[in-house]
Amino acid sequence: MRLSLFIGLCLFANAVLAAAQPDPFPQVASSYLVELNGEPIWAKQPERRLPPASLTKLMTALLVLEQDHQDDEVTIKPSATHETGTRIGLKAGERFRLQDLLAAALLNSANDACHALADHVDGNEAAFVARMNRRAQALGMQHTHFTNACGHDQAGHYSTANDLSLLAHALLKQSPALDITAQKNLQISTLDGQRHYTLENKNALIGRYNGALGLKTGYTAKAGKCLVAYAKRDGHEVLLVMLHGKDRWWDAVDILDLAFDHARHTP
Repeated sequence: MRLSLFIGLCLFANAVLAAAQPDPFPQVASSYLVELNGEPIWAKQPERRLPPASLTKLMTALLVLEQDHQDDEVTIKPSATHETGTRIGLKAGERFRLQDLLAAALLNSANDACHALADHVDGNEAAFVARMNRRAQALGMQHTHFTNACGHDQAGHYSTANDLSLLAHALLKQSPALDITAQKNLQISTLDGQRHYTLENKNALIGRYNGALGLKTGYTAKAGKCLVAYAKRDGHEVLLVMLHGKDRWWDAVDILDLAFDHARHTP
């Protein structure tokens, strides 16, 4: 009985100490979340609603992959060519493989490719955004609302670090996602072979950080520097969600390194 009481008191003391442990990265972002092997280990305001910029495209990618129509051919509509921000320069009437447009949306963060995917799945962006919000609710993303498919700053377009971790885990269940996001460069072309595009992954960790496999970057004037980073090393997995970060890449490296070090020293 005394031994059980002693063990219980030790466990309680350890829990109190863990809860009192200061945030190891208080200045890196307005909000962030770090998970090690699926369990949160550090966080700062993970429920704070903030604009997610192009991290929005993770939901677009999830919905596209859940349709399981990767062999589809997509004809570009004029609406996609009118997109602003980052684009690869699609032209109305061009035809692409769906998986190539998905790569353009995830690697280059191309808004025209993202919009073309929304048009293809639901006929227009508005209908697709309604699907995005339904799927967010189904995933338990209670503090997320989308108003566009690609991540533009708009009133009512927001998410949280916790919600984006739920989204990231759902996307990681779709094997083609990492096949794309782990690529440093990729070549795509129109189905008639007349135009070619070189895609360069905007995630600076890919090819430079040992174990980095994805998932998505984002930036707008209002959202600041955003990142969902996923890495695997020595049998451990680390997921980092960062909203409105500062020195995004160096901070991500420090956070991932410390998380993997934590894994090595934690039973």
